[in-house]
Amino acid sequence: MSEEETNEKGNDNNIFVGGKPFMNYVTGVVMQFTTKNADEVIIKARGKYISRAVDVAEVAAKRFLEGTVDVKKIEIDSEEFKNKEGKQVRVSTIEITLGKK
Repeated sequence: MSEEETNEKGNDNNIFVGGKPFMNYVTGVVMQFTTKNADEVIIKARGKYISRAVDVAEVAAKRFLEGTVDVKKIEIDSEEFKNKEGKQVRVSTIEITLGKK
């Protein structure tokens, strides 16, 4: 399983944005707030998926959960790791925390 498909340390309120269809992530965020009654959901992405994570957060907060959820915190960072060729590479990361009002 890829990082996008697994949850870190069993923490269900983390949504890892990757290459799946856009609405899968929006639905995941909405479900966390509605059926699991989460107080906050953290949307995480790296590299080329950062813009998709921003879009997921905006669509979820402004279209599906309008008036009930706000962006509470945005953290940006970078990670360094070895790619398939064994070269050290650095990739940008983002964590967007949505929380109930």
